[in-house]
Amino acid sequence: MFSRRHPYLFFLLMMTLIVATASVMMSLLMLIGRGMADLEFGEKVGIVEIEGVIADSRDVIADIKRFREDASIKAIVLRVDSPGGIVGPSQEIYREIQKTIPEKPVITSMGSIAASGGYYVAAASNGIMASPGTITGSIGVIIGYTNFQEIIKKIGLLPVVIKSGDFKDIGSPTRKMTDEERQLLQEFVDQTHRQFVQAVADGRRMDSEQVAKLADGRIYSGEQAKQLGLIDRLGNLEDAIEWAGREGGIEGEISTVYSRPEKFSLMEFLAETPIASWLQQLLHPRIVGGYVHSP
Repeated sequence: MFSRRHPYLFFLLMMTLIVATASVMMSLLMLIGRGMADLEFGEKVGIVEIEGVIADSRDVIADIKRFREDASIKAIVLRVDSPGGIVGPSQEIYREIQKTIPEKPVITSMGSIAASGGYYVAAASNGIMASPGTITGSIGVIIGYTNFQEIIKKIGLLPVVIKSGDFKDIGSPTRKMTDEERQLLQEFVDQTHRQFVQAVADGRRMDSEQVAKLADGRIYSGEQAKQLGLIDRLGNLEDAIEWAGREGGIEGEISTVYSRPEKFSLMEFLAETPIASWLQQLLHPRIVGGYVHSP
């Protein structure tokens, strides 16, 4: 019998089978639970999360569109926790929010930070809520890079560039920037900045000159932003959900649905089980106080 000849290995195999079976059952229960949540009847508030650097707009746009077309979703909360990002994707999200607000309200809830591109997308919504200490603002555009010309000279490297036009290698870190290149980049930054200012003015229904005075790149706390008219209310995510739900005509208790539930990871679940931790200690001796210690 295998179990008698190799009791230790047999035990490990059985434990692995038990853990794998439990994880599969857990994943099925979680999927069933999520399915039931999606099938929940009644009017709901959809929550779209924007986290980290805004470098791609496709997922966010798809989430907003799905909620816009779902008749059971009466309002949308845009939960922004982002320091900003690239201009193009921020403008695309801004535009999708503009397309949504004629059909249902969109309220932005700012997390710990919603600055630069994070504020850009928020400005398109019907209303903005932040905590007093939320970092926001930073209305501005920047291009920056490090020039390695002097280091390259010291180590004896000679960059060779073949280009189709004078400005094709603009911003090269291996040479000094020309006056013409600096002027071109400055014009680009100024133009993009004007777009940012106008988007905020349109979204917040403010005078563009008033916004321009605030758009020097500085950050504001949520409390300061409210005083300056950059946000509407102070509060947390639950307050924003309540606000959005009432704006959407929901009476009584407000149910919520997130656009992208956290994905279940089988490997992470296995790694976090007590049995897995015990097996790891059993198979990998630890060094304690200079001595090898095996449980």
